[in-house]
Amino acid sequence: MVTRMSSTGLATPRTPGSPLPRGLLWQLVGLAAVLGWAYWPTLVVFADKWVNDPQYSHGLLVPLFSGYWVWRVYSTHPLEVRPRPLVGCLLLVGILGLRAVAGSLLFYQLDAASLLLAMTGAVVAFGGMPMLKRIWPAIAFLIFMIPLPYELERNVGGPLKTAATISSTFLLQTLGLPAIRDGNLILIDDVRLGVVDACSGLKMLVTFAAFSVGAVLLMSRSRFEKLMVLLGIIPIAIVTNVLRITATGLGYTLFSDPAVRDQLHDFLGYAMMLMGLLLLAVELWVLKQLVVEEPQSQFGFAS
Repeated sequence: MVTRMSSTGLATPRTPGSPLPRGLLWQLVGLAAVLGWAYWPTLVVFADKWVNDPQYSHGLLVPLFSGYWVWRVYSTHPLEVRPRPLVGCLLLVGILGLRAVAGSLLFYQLDAASLLLAMTGAVVAFGGMPMLKRIWPAIAFLIFMIPLPYELERNVGGPLKTAATISSTFLLQTLGLPAIRDGNLILIDDVRLGVVDACSGLKMLVTFAAFSVGAVLLMSRSRFEKLMVLLGIIPIAIVTNVLRITATGLGYTLFSDPAVRDQLHDFLGYAMMLMGLLLLAVELWVLKQLVVEEPQSQFGFAS
């Protein structure tokens, strides 16, 4: 059981899930309101991406998962409060410089990074390092709600788009279709299937990474299994994107109605994530069969 110091200087018991002192709770609420007001313009820009860009719709779920993680830790693990207001406030003051740089460059992603650092400073100020060690995954997970910078999309998405075009063309040829690659265009008889920037798979890779990291945080597996899941994020995302483009090419050869093709394209876009999650489930099942837990003796040592 973790203890905390009372107003009299004596240690009093603090059990998991016990309510925070009312004064501390109101201070946290007040600071959260101030941070929300300060970062409101940046959050509005990101919210527009979450709502209007289907490939960033996972951004709406990221804060909910982080909130669930904090609640889970608070309700199931001992919580120790050792405020470090000086350290936390110094970090908050230093973040002002980072925000000034982000504002001068109109770099919203850098401004969002300063928000995560501001939340870290607030946790240190009100809860100290013990609390930060408990909930830092929730803060770090919020990085998945930040849309990718344009330069990153262009420099990384371009090679991914080319690789997806080559792989999809090869797979279509393997299936017996007369597919020919012309740059980032796949020609199948009279069908012209363009692999545009949105089809590079980069944004969907970020979405799948968010789901995979969330699964790693929640599941009770060995470190080796968790590492394999993280290493499998990029291969699974690439394979899933290639399968989506290939399925789109097959569908376009079967249907000539533009409305049907549009519906098929949108459907396969959503099915892509389901396919990725299915491959993740298969990976977890395979790892479970391969990894054997060592039996423990009655004294806790491996036999």
